Amino acid sequence: MSTEEHPTTDPAPAGNAPRSLAEALRARDDASLSALLRSRPDLITPVPTDLTQLATRAGTRASVVRALERLDRFALQTAEALAVAPEPAAYDDLLALMAGDDRDPAVTGAFPRALGTLREQALVWGPDDRLRLVRTARELLAPSPQHPSPTGLGPTVSEATAGMSPGRIQEIVTAAGLPSTHDSVSAVASLTGLFTDRARMSALLDEAPAESVDVLSRLVWGPPYGQVTADPARHLRWLIARGLLLPTAPGTVVLPREVALHLRAGRAHRVTEPVGPSVEPAATHRPQVVDTTAAGQAYTALATVEELLKDWHEGGPAVLRAGGLSVRDLKRTAVALDVSEPVAAFWVELAYAAGLLASDGVAEERYAATPRYDEWLELPAAERWVGLASAWLASTRTPGLVGGRDAKDRTLSALGPGLDRSAAVEVRHRVLALLAALPEGASPTQASVLARLQWERPLRSPQSTDDLRTRLARWTLSEAESLGVTGRGALSAQGRALLGLPPATPHDAEPAGPGAKLPVHKRPHPATPESTRSPAEQAAAAARAARILAPLLPEPLDHVLLQADLTAVAPGPLDRPLADTLGVLADVESKGGATVYRFTPGSVRRALDAGRSASDLHAFLAAHSRTPVPQPLTYLIDDVARRHGHLRIGSASAYVRCDDDSMLNEILADKRSQGLRLRRLAPTVLAAQAEPAALLEGLRAMGFAPAAESAEGDVLITRAHAHRTPPRTAPAPVPDGPPVPDATLLGAAVRAIRAGDLASTTPRKPNAADLPGSADLPRTSPAETLATVQAAVLTGEALWIGYVNAEGSATQRVIAPIRVEGGFVTAYDHTADEVRTYPLHRVTGVAELADDQA
Repeated sequence: MSTEEHPTTDPAPAGNAPRSLAEALRARDDASLSALLRSRPDLITPVPTDLTQLATRAGTRASVVRALERLDRFALQTAEALAVAPEPAAYDDLLALMAGDDRDPAVTGAFPRALGTLREQALVWGPDDRLRLVRTARELLAPSPQHPSPTGLGPTVSEATAGMSPGRIQEIVTAAGLPSTHDSVSAVASLTGLFTDRARMSALLDEAPAESVDVLSRLVWGPPYGQVTADPARHLRWLIARGLLLPTAPGTVVLPREVALHLRAGRAHRVTEPVGPSVEPAATHRPQVVDTTAAGQAYTALATVEELLKDWHEGGPAVLRAGGLSVRDLKRTAVALDVSEPVAAFWVELAYAAGLLASDGVAEERYAATPRYDEWLELPAAERWVGLASAWLASTRTPGLVGGRDAKDRTLSALGPGLDRSAAVEVRHRVLALLAALPEGASPTQASVLARLQWERPLRSPQSTDDLRTRLARWTLSEAESLGVTGRGALSAQGRALLGLPPATPHDAEPAGPGAKLPVHKRPHPATPESTRSPAEQAAAAARAARILAPLLPEPLDHVLLQADLTAVAPGPLDRPLADTLGVLADVESKGGATVYRFTPGSVRRALDAGRSASDLHAFLAAHSRTPVPQPLTYLIDDVARRHGHLRIGSASAYVRCDDDSMLNEILADKRSQGLRLRRLAPTVLAAQAEPAALLEGLRAMGFAPAAESAEGDVLITRAHAHRTPPRTAPAPVPDGPPVPDATLLGAAVRAIRAGDLASTTPRKPNAADLPGSADLPRTSPAETLATVQAAVLTGEALWIGYVNAEGSATQRVIAPIRVEGGFVTAYDHTADEVRTYPLHRVTGVAELADDQA
């Protein structure tokens, strides 16, 4: 096959083939080096001093593991095939291992891309006729030291017969129908030639007993090892005699690699997957339905977060000693929100990720809203939703783990440590990108999404229903629906905008009917993670999402419907002032499309305690009710107001004061007051041993409506105290490795690596101070250094210097001196690609460049 047919061909001819990965990297252009550093950002942290150090770092175990984990299944299968191919391998030989004898067109078409990926990430190097897999990758792909082949292939004939006697090898050659040879090397080569010759191998197997063929079929896809007795059966002896099974240890035989490849029709893998499984649509809805459904979920999300933080308005649950929310407090929160505990954990973690919730940091730590929550409440509803959704997309907190166990068998609690998973952000964006690739309004089947993710990251997603990426994908689909990023399982327009994706087709497109074919997107739009988008791009995407969502959210109402059964019905979301006041005056009885509030003596007393008068409450209801105020509600307010404050509670330890002594007699006669330990001090005053707050609650429980008073006798107005934490920042996501470098950093890094490589590889003139066999820069005296540098200023020649910086790090540099004065040399530094000034006392040695490099 010609090199023109290989888009991944290395331009270097075979005669100039690189002898190491460092040489292969040295032959790359800047764009190729930038692509390597972009795909493997760990290689740039810190920036390597030269290409040799870059190659060394690219071959370290940790770096290669990260690179292999980011390969899709087909690229990984290509690397596995190269691991079992002869080293170095030719392009056509590797393609044959992947595509088989029949040269599967799908495999042949996808193979250049897979090999190009391996080359770009420096896992494979060399020209097409000498492909090599990085040694560390070969070791990592081996399942075990006992079975080093990642494809289930056994050792080659040459490897399996390495310790065999020459006489035994000649017996095998003769039994296989081959002429005997004079030495073992040629005999092994003859046997290998037989096993790799398709026609002759087929003819040999045609002679095999059926039982022998059955044995080979059981070993062909691995493991290739089998056990035999001291006196094997006839069909096994037939195989052993002809070398189709070779002994490796007493009682153990192995199927040689060449035999297995013949039986596999040349394939290294039983199933080759050149293309990932497609995401299948489960249902298709009108885009308008998807967007309005998602908008409804978005409004519910805002209401739920507000309800959660309103419930913790005066200080939420206590923080556990180990951090986090207790199981009991999570249950109580779930009851208050009328959701399950896992869903409550999601909303609590979402508020925490958005910076709306934190611990107050006082002696008895409690959770409470942050000052940022008050700012968030003042934003338009669409912008508040964008804040929540953006925090969810960027957060590595994983609420689905709440209730599980960590590595030390400790329970993972909501808001506690141990919930960060660095893969969460990548999985969320990838799942949403797969949804974006579907036709507009189509929701996917969960199984097809999981299958696609497992193909894209096979090493991170083993075939298990319990691996982390699978669970993260399931949680993403559920959380996106609860948050309103998706509607009915399909990506909404506001979700698409938030991801920075272009808008889909207009909403007036006709929906697909039951038998209609769904349009196919030729190229899916990738969802770009927040970390790779500039702040300006993120702000633009957020603004566009808010503009799309705003008209879909329901308009707040300024009225309710009062009913004769002491209830009020809110037919939709209420204005914030109306909702806040009604929340004090009445208790929420039921939620849903319409919220039902119930007025009770306790709720009316709560409004009076907050400083409202009876006339204020009558005016409020009359102004905000579309129906006449029912007479029973008017009577309830007047009755509670008439009794409110008739009794006065103060501190003696506590006392009760009332102008009506008959009411005090009634209290003393009531058996329920015995726990308060009351006694009469005067006809209108009772003293109690209880605290004023306990006395207040005790008399209210008995059906009275007392009011607290100050030391001056004034009625105390009790308003809810809004407890806030000090200013807090939202939790920072845990990065999944080093961030992807931007173009500016990549350009600077490539220039620095090139310059450092120039300094380390540039030849220099021989120097009398050189030690025999020394490749290091010689040390020169200060006088010699000064004289050489001054001469270079006059001649304009470049020098090779050794330099020790203020931190004590020694480097080699190629400089072109410009001037020398005051103990400093100013020169153009080829290594840094800029003009710099160096103290001469830090220059350890200097040498002239070779004539052909000067």
